[in-house]
Amino acid sequence: MRQAFLLDLTQCIGCTGCVVACNTGNELGEDTNYIAIGDHERGTFPEVVAGIDNHRCYHCTEAACVNVCPTGALFQEDGLTRMNADACIGCQYCVQACPYDVPKMVNGVSTKCDGCRDVTRAGGSPWCVQTCPSDALRYGRREEIAAEAHRRASVMRAKYPNAQVYGESQTGGLGMMVVIPEDPDTMGIPADPAIPTVTEAWQDFAQPIGVGAIALTVAGAGVAAVIARRHQLHGGHEHGTAETAEAVAASAAADQDEERS
Repeated sequence: MRQAFLLDLTQCIGCTGCVVACNTGNELGEDTNYIAIGDHERGTFPEVVAGIDNHRCYHCTEAACVNVCPTGALFQEDGLTRMNADACIGCQYCVQACPYDVPKMVNGVSTKCDGCRDVTRAGGSPWCVQTCPSDALRYGRREEIAAEAHRRASVMRAKYPNAQVYGESQTGGLGMMVVIPEDPDTMGIPADPAIPTVTEAWQDFAQPIGVGAIALTVAGAGVAAVIARRHQLHGGHEHGTAETAEAVAASAAADQDEERS
């Protein structure tokens, strides 16, 4: 069942309640945030557009971060991009690949929103959704979220003629459906997010080599361990045999000396 978030930027009041709830619920460190709230003013007087920026993971279907991850630390599930930090090796490929500049490195590993996986799988709502006081955030089945997003955009066009839904086609369709009052470019959101060249190069060339190298490294380590063990056992046996031969020779020499005397 494909899930999705609704983020209605025509309703967001910039209170940062979602930021606090996310940080507390996910027990994030002081320097770690999955959500960044700000404001913007774009254009020139008298054609000035002001609003709230609510930057977070967009949970791409064709997720560049997932595609370049060599260890499976980033993966897709229920229509969202998940994160298993324990599997991260700190290569930073996801940081370079994401067209939305979402994954960040913290203490040597990548970190990002994983859609509150444990909470939602237990039947709850993501922390940010639970706390939003203006109904700017929702979470549920993607088709229901998309329908609600279009309903809201239609209503908001009376006030914002350019109101629209962002996320239906970008990077294969997003797990974050965003109601925006203006065109994406005006909102500072890429209308057609471009996947960085590093991602295409990684998929075509580096990833197969990288995965093969990891496999060879693991296999090589295993073979080296077996060889070392055999050498240890074999060497120990030879060393023991040599000591035994020396002892036998010394005993024979002592017996001969006694006979002569």
